[in-house]
Amino acid sequence: MTHTTLITAAELQALQASAAPLVLLDCSFELADTGAGERAYAQGHLPGAVYAHLDRDLAGVKTLHNGRHPLPDRASFAATAGTWGVAPGVQVVTYDHMGAPYAARAWWLLRWLGHTAVAVLDGGAAAWRAAGGTLSTAAPQIRALQPYPAAAEPAMPTIDTTRLQSRLNEVLILDARAGERFRGDVEPLDPVAGHIPGATLRFFKDNLSEGGHFKPAAQLRAEFETLMRGHGSAAVVQQCGSGVTACHNLLAMSHAGLGETTLYPGSWSEWCSEPTRPVARGA
Repeated sequence: MTHTTLITAAELQALQASAAPLVLLDCSFELADTGAGERAYAQGHLPGAVYAHLDRDLAGVKTLHNGRHPLPDRASFAATAGTWGVAPGVQVVTYDHMGAPYAARAWWLLRWLGHTAVAVLDGGAAAWRAAGGTLSTAAPQIRALQPYPAAAEPAMPTIDTTRLQSRLNEVLILDARAGERFRGDVEPLDPVAGHIPGATLRFFKDNLSEGGHFKPAAQLRAEFETLMRGHGSAAVVQQCGSGVTACHNLLAMSHAGLGETTLYPGSWSEWCSEPTRPVARGA
């Protein structure tokens, strides 16, 4: 069975027991301390997991105007995926310790290359331990391969700033940041507070239950359909601060059976880098 959105800890354990090819990616990260995830990985990770660093592995080169976590060059990311052992048909499972925003970014990037056999561990490392799984400090045995044979064209849709600005009246923008950042009450990471005019708030943590697992697919579907107000998935643009937590909403909608939506990779950090672009504040 191929897992393409979420996988439970029990399903992962069964997959490991089957000895089927598997790549595990620990994507733990903290924006306020960019070394914290790697240190946590060294102290204990799922056996066999490789560490994927948001800045080094899951993002590209920053300029002054492409956001805090621009997409990596596709060829470079295909090479990185190959060093992890990712090949067509190999199941990849991503996880983190923070509710899956960074795991969702890795999930999206692999889908972007054209790799469909990738899923996020529902509940993350905590769910793994709760299911009786152990952690390891051992270095993984990686079978590095040639660069992943990426699809000729990106397999996940994106939109750039110029096109988004020209279509503000045509699309539904979902903003995955916390409410206080969306409203412009505070802005701890970017130089300007507020949101893109017309955007609708959908804090990524609203996709999770109190226990840290994703809500049931039917519940997610109902919640997103309320926000969509009759728009089709093709008209939905996902954004956040820098194109990371937006992938969490994209994953939740895909898991809910609502199809693929479009990522604005630069998100607020790119939008607000140009003073002439409009800014909205408040709810």
